[in-house]
Amino acid sequence: MNVSEKDFQYLKAHVTIKMIEILTEEPGLSLEEAIDKVYSSELFLKLGNAETGLFFQSPRYLLSYI
Repeated sequence: MNVSEKDFQYLKAHVTIKMIEILTEEPGLSLEEAIDKVYSSELFLKLGNAETGLFFQSPRYLLSYI
């Protein structure tokens, strides 16, 4: 991916926060449950690799894989 490290980190954080927000609103998970669900997922590991391009995807789309 042709994205600076700073931009990648920003986009990764943004999509992660949005996924947690969605999980607390729609399925009604607690904040702790939502954080655990996202950070312990295999998807989050892949999200940490800029080469996957996952940080460009919609948070709702990404949640379909968790």
